[in-house]
Amino acid sequence: MNSMLPAPTPDALAHSQRVTAHLQSLIEDAGGWMPFSRFMEAALYAPGLGYYAAGAMKFGAAGDFVTAPELTPLFGRALAQAIAPALKESGGEVLELGAGSGRLAADMLGELERLGALPGRYLILEVSADLCERQQDTIARERPELAARVQWLDALPEQFRGVILGNEVLDALPVELVHWTEAGPLTRGVALEGGMFAWQDRAIDDPMLRARADAMNLAPGYLSEINLAADALIASLAHALDRGLVLMVDYGFNASEYYHPQRHMGTLRAHYRHHALDDPFHLPGLCDLTAHVDFSAVARAGREAGLELAGYASQANFLLNSGLAGLLLQTSPADAAAYLPQANAVQRLVSPAEMGELFKVLGLSKGGIAPLAGFARGDRRHAL
Repeated sequence: MNSMLPAPTPDALAHSQRVTAHLQSLIEDAGGWMPFSRFMEAALYAPGLGYYAAGAMKFGAAGDFVTAPELTPLFGRALAQAIAPALKESGGEVLELGAGSGRLAADMLGELERLGALPGRYLILEVSADLCERQQDTIARERPELAARVQWLDALPEQFRGVILGNEVLDALPVELVHWTEAGPLTRGVALEGGMFAWQDRAIDDPMLRARADAMNLAPGYLSEINLAADALIASLAHALDRGLVLMVDYGFNASEYYHPQRHMGTLRAHYRHHALDDPFHLPGLCDLTAHVDFSAVARAGREAGLELAGYASQANFLLNSGLAGLLLQTSPADAAAYLPQANAVQRLVSPAEMGELFKVLGLSKGGIAPLAGFARGDRRHAL
């Protein structure tokens, strides 16, 4: 174990050992090998065991990473300003996918009320019972007068009208690992060697994955991810959406940047206590596993499912176009104790060296929704 990393508590270590045993059992049951996507899915979502399915602190200073809503309420308020016109136009509701701690929902509800754009319902689709409880607590504490409008779902509605929002959702979907070789692309999976997890490449059986990998024609030795689960999610959202907007905020690139020769080892990372690790086998169940988003593939999946590309921009451009600077100035700079923390958080959200450039916003629409102000300047849809 890496001695530079924070040591897990005895209880946390025991939990990781249970998760490890579960993963080992799955590999054995699968005949000694399973694709990495299956390993990642179980490590993150196995009931009662996976990273998102068990009760560990994940967000904020005490967790493994900090998301934009945890930095400042101005993030959620700016997103609310961005989607308010689409909500009014569609006459619909908000559906947030994977609502984290509930902070984003609480901040957006407050701002939508202020803007006179409060939907009849704010729906949250959440697969983690533990996170559902946290979200309920956060919203009841922060927005008690609006809590009755929030409803939790465990599956997509058959029909939906309004705005579907996913903040850091796509990066947590299980990915396929592909290793391009002289003999063609292979799928990389997980086997057991001496009771330890080990990489092992095999022929690609999935025709969809094979077609995607062949089309990329990457140099031998290149290793990266293909996110078929993201394609499937977008197709499901498109099928459910009657009229409205899908807005995805996440870190990633267009395809030419994602599969750049210099990124030849892929983007898969484990996140543990604010450390990013290259080893996805480190402390299973205690680490978040993520991969960057190929926004070109997400946009293509949306178009193939009948959605229109509404825009693609850096987080910095989208938030500034949506009124982030004006929201910051609602706190007087003369009040340094109140203003400086918010100004520092905004700097993290928009700085190219922080989240401003790495994070992108992709919009997909159906039913002729008017263009979003968030994409008014700096729209890069041509690059997808």
